[in-house]
Amino acid sequence: VNSPGEAVISSEQKVYDVVLKQAALVKEQRRTPDKPELVVPGSDLKDAYDRCREVCAEYAKTFYLGTLLMTPERRRAIWAIYVWCRRTDELVDGPNASHITPSALDRWESRLADLFAGRPYDMLDAALSHTVAKYPVDIQPFKDMIEGMRMDLKKSRYRNFDELYLYCYYVAGTVGLMSVPVMGIAPDSQASTESVYNAALALGIANQLTNILRDVGEDARRGRIYLPQDELALAGLSDEDVFNGKVTDRWRSFMKSQIKRARMFFNEAEKGVTELSQASRWPVWASLLLYSQILDEIEANDYDNFSKRAYVKKAKKLMALPIAYGRSFV
Repeated sequence: VNSPGEAVISSEQKVYDVVLKQAALVKEQRRTPDKPELVVPGSDLKDAYDRCREVCAEYAKTFYLGTLLMTPERRRAIWAIYVWCRRTDELVDGPNASHITPSALDRWESRLADLFAGRPYDMLDAALSHTVAKYPVDIQPFKDMIEGMRMDLKKSRYRNFDELYLYCYYVAGTVGLMSVPVMGIAPDSQASTESVYNAALALGIANQLTNILRDVGEDARRGRIYLPQDELALAGLSDEDVFNGKVTDRWRSFMKSQIKRARMFFNEAEKGVTELSQASRWPVWASLLLYSQILDEIEANDYDNFSKRAYVKKAKKLMALPIAYGRSFV
């Protein structure tokens, strides 16, 4: 809550401050010599990265295939980041989620600080510890993702899109800010570093908005509504309508506007993919194409995201891979 006389800062401005900080770190690394590589005591680094590869290959098959085009160093680093994000998400969404307390998240954040300081706790931490020592990755997006998990523990409604935007940044936009320093910006890119980070952020926001629209029914059964309350009211809808799960003309109209917004973020994200180093573009294009197809499936289901979970069929997924591959070279 802002105190009297204090300027109200929008979520977008708060997030942009993090973007600027990360972009500055990347520029700084370009001017300074490489950091010495971290020596991880008591752990075989190759084994650590191999384990990250296995986790990524098992739980994010399409994304994993996309990473295989990247240089060996970059793809290992991306696997390490993916695994940390997955472990963080599992804290509030996994099998033990009902036992997670704010203090458990505090301990996880303390452990994060340790691995950034070169004191990893386990093998998977060791891979990320090595990655953040090698690349100009700032700790803030990682801390912000943990903040998103805290938000999930105490919040089940979002008053407006400004609140929802901040949540989407915390749990998904952060991934873009973590990844771009590893993926690298194309040497011939004329775009500003900030604009490339903004596009990466937009992809994370778009993906999370798509997750939210796909999972409306599932979330409602858990007593959660990740939709802007003011926009629901404006459409003549209430929480009760969401819990009842009836597809009406009002619901269709509301969903059309929500899908339109998500597509706007996907369009924003597209501008930045071509600015990444060429070998890093394929997994990003694959993610963008596959997630945007989920929105098409919601429309194909006549906006019934209460009883149907929109998903992209395997054949369609496989078709998206060569398209993403082709776009990587444009």
